[in-house]
Amino acid sequence: MTREFRTVGVVGLGTMGAGIVEVFARNGLQVIAAETDDDAVARGRNHLETSTTRAIERGKLTQADADELLGRITTTTSLADLADCDLVVEAVPEHLDLKASILAELDKVLAPSAILASNTSSLSVTELAVRTGRPGKVVGMHFFNPAPVQKLVELVRSVVTEPDVVDDLRAFAATLDKVPVVIGDRAGFIANALLFGYLNHAARMYESRYASREDLDAAMRYGCGYPMGPLALLDLIGLDTAYEILDTMYHESRNLMHAPAPVLKQMITAGLLGRKSGRGFYTYAKPHSSKVVPDTDTPTGDLPADVTLRDIARVGVVGTGTMATGIVEVFAKAGYDVVVRGRSDSKAEAALAAVRKSLDKGVVRGKLTEDDRDAALARITTTTRLEDMADVDLVVEAVAEELDVKRAVFGALDEICKPGAVLATTTSSLPVVECAAATSRPSDVVGLHFFNPAPVMKLVEVVSTITTSPDVSATAVALCEKLGKVAVSCGDRAGFIVNALLFPYLNDAVKMLEAHYATADDIDAAMKTGCALPMGPFELLDVVGLDVSLAIEKSLFLEFRQSGFAPAPLLEHLVTAGRLGRKTGHGFRDYAGR
Repeated sequence: MTREFRTVGVVGLGTMGAGIVEVFARNGLQVIAAETDDDAVARGRNHLETSTTRAIERGKLTQADADELLGRITTTTSLADLADCDLVVEAVPEHLDLKASILAELDKVLAPSAILASNTSSLSVTELAVRTGRPGKVVGMHFFNPAPVQKLVELVRSVVTEPDVVDDLRAFAATLDKVPVVIGDRAGFIANALLFGYLNHAARMYESRYASREDLDAAMRYGCGYPMGPLALLDLIGLDTAYEILDTMYHESRNLMHAPAPVLKQMITAGLLGRKSGRGFYTYAKPHSSKVVPDTDTPTGDLPADVTLRDIARVGVVGTGTMATGIVEVFAKAGYDVVVRGRSDSKAEAALAAVRKSLDKGVVRGKLTEDDRDAALARITTTTRLEDMADVDLVVEAVAEELDVKRAVFGALDEICKPGAVLATTTSSLPVVECAAATSRPSDVVGLHFFNPAPVMKLVEVVSTITTSPDVSATAVALCEKLGKVAVSCGDRAGFIVNALLFPYLNDAVKMLEAHYATADDIDAAMKTGCALPMGPFELLDVVGLDVSLAIEKSLFLEFRQSGFAPAPLLEHLVTAGRLGRKTGHGFRDYAGR
């Protein structure tokens, strides 16, 4: 028979604890909330009142609902007052000895049938459990911040947790309108284990000055549809909290991907903890504010005095594939004359037809007028002769992702294009400098990595090699802005920003599945529900294509040579077996209609 939870306790009334109290009280439960002293209780009450007031303002609660909710909450400074609780969740800071001592004290005052839960996000539930006299009734119950809003709850069982305790808590979490996933006791569980490796890698990119904080965050928001960029998210979480989680994960995994970036420790030592201190990677209006204010690192947008933008009026595109036709459409709609070069008349005409079809869809959807469509089409000319690129101001190479093919194109363009023309490659994984080295003008070569579908996706990665001229980089950024795109600047390194941050995370998810730690469904649910990502890692891998994903991961491993970047054997096996994702009807999941 399933346990009933009528009276629940929460120890700790910080941001997380107060949120958990609110979740329980909103669902009609009597809640006893404990803190260390009266001042801490008052701060906790203030958290609750602020949250409920916000919910009233947003129409989520009525004043009567809020009064009723707050009326179900009793506060105390004595753990003895929790004696009648059926379940107690501790939500104190992430320190093993502190959490263990609280659970041991609760163990003495609670009835033998009561369940003890820890809201830890990274510590070993097993280590906490064995410090009590009821290890079979100790579980992890990891809520996500803000607890009243976030749906995911990770239920963490240890090797000694009684099965009925897990079953009862899973049923209970569902009554709270949460999405429970049950997992084993491993540092970081699902969401944090996958999220914090990614956040740590972003901090390392920032630390090495590979890209600015604004560009790192914009890349993941516009390139992947993430609700927040990694550095803004670290500021929200708190750099001290992030460091503790990473350190715990590293001590268990010994994976260098989890070794905290040194910049985190330096910032913590300097008191730069993120939003809660008013300054972290960004500067905020005041402590606990979400409003970012300009500081000395905020880009001004001004060009250096010695940099003059090059004039771009006429554009050439070499290639007729999906990426090429999308880029042609983007330039033509923005008012540029575009020359499209195909290897044959039929390919060139097919490219123009693809642009026409896309523009027609835009008219049907009300995104542009018939006049706009006709004007865009009138700006496009097709050719089979590379020599017709002689008078363009910018040429964008969008041919097959094969280095020899691209080098041959750049060698030919070098001879054909006029002096001062910008030569750009859309490569997503090959070194841009290899294309530059095939020319006698490497300073004119830059990467312009559009994302697919180019007419829809806002992001363009502007990739500068060690030889790219500053005025070429600046021209490329300014051009993207004229196209209505968000340009982010980075150096010429495997994966650039987006793929270098995205694919190790996807690879970690495959390794987690491979280890039978959690199912693909639970991992996808955890990342979508707990981290508000638009797609779970296995959904995304199947969309991208497992062969494409494997190729990117191999290039990253070749560049960085860290074991954490090595492609998961399961991914290689699936590719070998021809399970490439949606395009073959089979990947991590099977798809109907193939």
